[in-house]
Amino acid sequence: MGKSRDLSEFERGMIVGARRAGCSISQTANLLGCSRTAVSRVYNEWCEKKKTSSDRATTGRKRLVDENGEKWIESVVEANNQVTIEEIHALYNSSGVEKPISLRTARRTLKRLGYTCLLPVDDPLTEGGANILMAADPEQLDTSSDCNRR
Repeated sequence: MGKSRDLSEFERGMIVGARRAGCSISQTANLLGCSRTAVSRVYNEWCEKKKTSSDRATTGRKRLVDENGEKWIESVVEANNQVTIEEIHALYNSSGVEKPISLRTARRTLKRLGYTCLLPVDDPLTEGGANILMAADPEQLDTSSDCNRR
């Protein structure tokens, strides 16, 4: 069987309340439309730890660029819509962050923020051109690259 959705805090509270009111595991499961295993686990966790919250949201690898870093990158792009990915990458790493990021991570972060790249701009000062960040309409969005705002 696959994983089902995570129970909300309200549903977890309802499970604890129903069980404390004297409902059986099966009655509680039928009442709330969840599995008996979920009812049993939530209630046992509440009895042992007096908590009902799920830790599923805190699993997985932590992001190198946190919410504050994303806000900082977005403010840089908004202040100068002609900035390149390479410039953002260099500015972010020189801003005193704890862990520097790679160019690839900078691209992924920009993509997560809703930016995408236009075609490289030929610039005699840079070798091979640079990817310029500019605002784009959703219809013009180039999904193969990742540095312009949607």
